[in-house]
Amino acid sequence: MPTRSGRACECRVSEQIAHISCVRLRRTQRIVTVGASHLVLIGLMGVGKSTVGRRVAAELGWPHVDSDQVIEARTGRPVREIWLADGEPTFRALEAEALRDALRRAEPTVIAAAGGVVLSADNRRALHDADAVVVWLTADPARLVERTRADAHRPLLDDDPEATLREMAITRDSLYREVADVVVEVGERTVEEIAADAVAALSSVDR
Repeated sequence: MPTRSGRACECRVSEQIAHISCVRLRRTQRIVTVGASHLVLIGLMGVGKSTVGRRVAAELGWPHVDSDQVIEARTGRPVREIWLADGEPTFRALEAEALRDALRRAEPTVIAAAGGVVLSADNRRALHDADAVVVWLTADPARLVERTRADAHRPLLDDDPEATLREMAITRDSLYREVADVVVEVGERTVEEIAADAVAALSSVDR
């Protein structure tokens, strides 16, 4: 089976998908089965993974799995309650389970992964080993503050949202880079434009 290039890169892509802002391929080689890949969206909270994921799924005709929604459906409790009552380790375990189950799905699926999923080395390994294209949605933390202001289910942002998001952007940058095949800049672009980039990512990765 064809293999991805192991050389990390950041570049404009071919004219066919030139609207993608930039592309970074994995630093290590990995085999992806053509025609069977999931598409996984990663990135900080508020970047639009769920919204973009639904749009991408509609365009591809694939099912859409949202990690937070899976956790809430399985526990019957909102994310905020789990985090505050049971603690971060419990939530991270549920997060990891939701990711693993989504990656095991037999049919190609668009997966909106939880923002902190890359904090776990096991999760990063699962993303690396999965038959999936991983798209990192990225945006300036100041913009994410506005996007998350009305969202009450994010306890990590209760105190100083902008400072927290900026710290997350710094501490998680190398982790997102480690697993991302393609980076899509969100900026002020529409959901439709971002989703188009994510769809194009399926053909931009050297498989």
